Amino acid sequence: MKNKLISYPKTVAFLCGWLAVAALPPFFVWPVLLICVSVLLWLINKSNSAKKSFGLGYSFGFAFFAFGLSWINNALLIEATTFGWLIPITFVASGAFFGLFAAIPAWLCWYVRKPILQYLLFTSLFVLCEWVRSFFLTGFPWNLLGTTLAFSDTMIQLASIGGTYLLSLMVLLVAGIPFVFLNIKGLKNRVMLLSFVGIFIGGIYGFGWWRLNKHPYEKSDVVVRLVQPAIPQSMKWNPAQLDMNLQKHIKMSQYPSDEKINFIVWGETAFPYSLEFDDYQRSLLQYAIPEKTWLLTGGLRYKLLNDREYEVYNSLFVVDDKTNIVDSYDKSHLVPFGEYVPLREYLPKWARPIASAIGNFRKGNGPKVMQVEKLPKFGGLVCYEVIFPHEILNQNNRPDWLVNITNDGWYGKSAGPYQHLVATKMRAVEEGVTIVRVAGSGISALVDPVGRIIAQIGLHQEGIADVNLPKISQFTTLYSCYGNLLIVGLCLLLVVLSGCSYNMLYKKQLTK
Repeated sequence: MKNKLISYPKTVAFLCGWLAVAALPPFFVWPVLLICVSVLLWLINKSNSAKKSFGLGYSFGFAFFAFGLSWINNALLIEATTFGWLIPITFVASGAFFGLFAAIPAWLCWYVRKPILQYLLFTSLFVLCEWVRSFFLTGFPWNLLGTTLAFSDTMIQLASIGGTYLLSLMVLLVAGIPFVFLNIKGLKNRVMLLSFVGIFIGGIYGFGWWRLNKHPYEKSDVVVRLVQPAIPQSMKWNPAQLDMNLQKHIKMSQYPSDEKINFIVWGETAFPYSLEFDDYQRSLLQYAIPEKTWLLTGGLRYKLLNDREYEVYNSLFVVDDKTNIVDSYDKSHLVPFGEYVPLREYLPKWARPIASAIGNFRKGNGPKVMQVEKLPKFGGLVCYEVIFPHEILNQNNRPDWLVNITNDGWYGKSAGPYQHLVATKMRAVEEGVTIVRVAGSGISALVDPVGRIIAQIGLHQEGIADVNLPKISQFTTLYSCYGNLLIVGLCLLLVVLSGCSYNMLYKKQLTK
């Protein structure tokens, strides 16, 4: 069996990367990582050059990201005649680019030829690459291994200390244990290893149990109505459907409630006209907003530059019961090749028709805190922005809760919307803040500051949910104070210790 694995190492690494996708949300088949990571480490250890080790890591990463991000291709099917031909290109490009972030750790860890040191070096470098991936070329921190623990609210509480990246480190350390087990000698040592792993996992669980019990959910008097009309993406911007879509939002907002509603929240670009310039359509909102209630809705904001030119922002608007625009927040972290095309003006002529079909939004000025009357102050997040650790709020002016408006209708019934919801849970735990997530079509939910889902409207289900904000809706965490400093420092320390340990062992061998 070992000979067969060595004969086709890149194929085996590729299959391991593909299988590892099963550990991600919404599948959470996390035991597969014990096989996938350990086999990859074994292959790296048996390879006879750094170049081959790089190829093994690249094969693993290519499959992990190409298949793990394949749900993105559903968005290209919405306008299949224009974008459908890009599906195989997107699939290959996802694996080809992001595969590098697995190849680099595999390449570097080859140089320490001791199995245990390779294990420590690979795990720490892989997590560092996850962190770099969060900001490199505007960043895309998706498919973080730490999210594989999100099947349990208890197991993700450690994110309040070191963020999702700390969870990724914990996951990789445990996933590589079979590799370590096979490379240590003696029954006593192996029993000690398994005992340590049991204590390690038990400690993570114990900390999570303690933290959840320390912060129970208690209702406040502030009630938020989540409105999810589940309008298919193919109908969302159909000119013949715009009035019907708006009326559906209004009708659902009018449903009676047993409690006084303070906020009604609609999804991303739920208002299909210009709130600022279309007075008639905006006046219809009076039928959706009861007295002393505020509507938080997504829409496009137009900033006039002159008689002919204007800039467009993907925004969250705050509208009062007289249909006045009280405040707004402009999305500041835009989706490349979705909301804007980098270096659009330098594209070749054949690519310009494709670029013209993609938005050309301007970005806002970053996190912003808004407040109406004496109600809890809140911040805004538009869709994609919630996936970025330690970027969702201003630590010097923390809101009491966050509103994340989105539209996952692009991705159909796929893993994408579930992973987007998990990203919301992780940000809530990391920052210790309540997040109200409302999707035009997708999954809507209220997530409390320790990541519990208090209310939820299922994937592409039409419905409303009236839910009370927690009495304590936000509190500071270690992660909110120090961000990624702790986990980056820990990973760098492991890298240094691995290198120094190997250097000492190498010198010791030379002296013999």
